[in-house]
Amino acid sequence: MNDEAFNMSIRRFLKVVGIRSQSEVERAVAKALAEGKIKGDAAFPARMRLTIEAVGLDITLDGEIQLE
Repeated sequence: MNDEAFNMSIRRFLKVVGIRSQSEVERAVAKALAEGKIKGDAAFPARMRLTIEAVGLDITLDGEIQLE
């Protein structure tokens, strides 16, 4: 195993995940605000699941998103 290649591959994957996730969250929040489903000072729980079946990884990360 090439540790440097492995590390760079993980970083590329996480960068894509981060950028895509942020865009999707921003889009969903803007829509919910426009539809009156949430208020501009809302805070809500968020959960992300990461699975890599080939190595038996299945983790859930919990957090909170705050609009103010």
